[in-house]
Amino acid sequence: MAKVLLYNIRDSEKALCIRLTAARLGAAVRTVEPGELTHPIGYLLGLPGFLPGLPGAAEAFTDEMLVLEGLRGAELNRFLDALRSRGAAVPLKAVVTEHNLNWSSLRLHRELKEEHWRLSAGKKSAHNT
Repeated sequence: MAKVLLYNIRDSEKALCIRLTAARLGAAVRTVEPGELTHPIGYLLGLPGFLPGLPGAAEAFTDEMLVLEGLRGAELNRFLDALRSRGAAVPLKAVVTEHNLNWSSLRLHRELKEEHWRLSAGKKSAHNT
């Protein structure tokens, strides 16, 4: 079964839209709480073999973020297109890979922010030439 992790989706209509869109594709949705940000993504998804992260004074983030597991190809595109068309797009999103399964949500967020910044900077420089 596909799974979607939600982070900081405060707008109740947007959260409902994401949940309904995921449900149409048969995906389970889980909201990740601030106290869970040190846990590995694999643990948050309930995958076997993953242990919780060490509790600590972890920095939190406030950006909206989605982590998608088990959605690929056309199914993933349908999900993202539906969110965009309904005004529920989330700029920071990642598909689970073997490389990021062991990462904490904090690390994944940092990586996505850097990637988002690089892509935004590249678009700006392309428009200036």
